[in-house]
Amino acid sequence: MNTKALTLLVLILTMFLAVNVMAVQPFGANYTEVKTERAPMDLAQDHEALAGNVTELTVSGFSITQSWQGYFGNVTGTIQLADASDNQMYNWTLASPEGEIYATTDTSVAWVNIACFDLAGNHSALETLFNISSDDVDGVNETFSDAGTHDEFFTNNVQFVAGDCASTSIYDSTGASVDNNFEEVLLTDSSADTQVIFTSILDEEDVAGFDNAYHDFEMLVLEDGHGTNTATTTYYFYVELE
Repeated sequence: MNTKALTLLVLILTMFLAVNVMAVQPFGANYTEVKTERAPMDLAQDHEALAGNVTELTVSGFSITQSWQGYFGNVTGTIQLADASDNQMYNWTLASPEGEIYATTDTSVAWVNIACFDLAGNHSALETLFNISSDDVDGVNETFSDAGTHDEFFTNNVQFVAGDCASTSIYDSTGASVDNNFEEVLLTDSSADTQVIFTSILDEEDVAGFDNAYHDFEMLVLEDGHGTNTATTTYYFYVELE
């Protein structure tokens, strides 16, 4: 074999190997908005004041969070074998797929750098970005914990063992999260201290959710609604199916 032919063969083999070791990274997700709601306001209760009286009251009530948006729903999709033009050689339809759903404000995620978000080191900077005070009860480190118990999962061929990342469990039909049915973890591509990728693990399909309807996932994402801020925050959704 001459030198020119050998060089060409090495180039072809190099390209072949490069393609075959490429990780299966999350793809952009398509969605259809079904509905958007918020909790109704309670009516004010009255009390008859009488001059000269002193009255002890025990007052209870609620306010809507100014730091979080919730998403929930169901997932369908396919695993496919296709070329760069999306011509499918074969596909496998998944009625209730497993995997992960990702939401992030980043328009271009560096999936090769995927890692656990440093909750202990970076939650303060993240809270500052969304105007959350350190003593707010609905802060980032009050909602997510490094002592989480999420299941094992994979992102871009990177393994995250059980309890590896900061996580939380969203409420199911019991009004709590005792069974960890809807697990969410915090990831990052390390592009910035405040860059967070909210990740919902799809390991419990068709579970009775917070509204007693059956869902594949529930997720919280940060959104600044403090003070006079009425602007929205754009999130980009990705999905990785198994």
